[in-house]
Amino acid sequence: MLDASELNLEEDTSLLLVDDDEPFLRRLAKAMEKRGFAVETAGSVAAGKAIATARPPAFAVVDLRLEDGNGLDVVEVLREYRPDVRVVVLTGYGAIATAVAAVKIGATDYLSKPADAADIVNALLAHGDNMPPPPENPMSADRVRWEHIQRVYELCDRNVSETARRLSMHRRTLQRILAKRSPR
Repeated sequence: MLDASELNLEEDTSLLLVDDDEPFLRRLAKAMEKRGFAVETAGSVAAGKAIATARPPAFAVVDLRLEDGNGLDVVEVLREYRPDVRVVVLTGYGAIATAVAAVKIGATDYLSKPADAADIVNALLAHGDNMPPPPENPMSADRVRWEHIQRVYELCDRNVSETARRLSMHRRTLQRILAKRSPR
């Protein structure tokens, strides 16, 4: 684990974390403070925008889907008030379209959950053409598939028949997948 002296942070170490998953937000805030960041947290789009306008940070980690809206709205406000901000967008629903949208709006990088603090720090501090190293423990293909199925299932209001239709799979096959535990 890197500590503050190894990170070579600029003078401004302010970091805004925006996520509606309270336990994850607390753990990530603690880990980032140990790495030398001055952390402020927000649990909603509204709170994230308020902090971004009042005290624009040098760094930000924003969840894409929040209870009260889209995290990309926070990214836009951050860019407006501090154009040099380095933003990493996190999401449990990795999709190419949302990654492209995040980067177009001004995100520095886009990571799928679960991302650990080391991956986030690497993404925040990568400059220019220096891409951060690949994650140590990327999600398996089975886990990515399971996450996608869960996302579509939730978007269909947990309706198995509608989810199966949208995923072009048999309803019973989907029921078996949903009955199993998530892969690692």
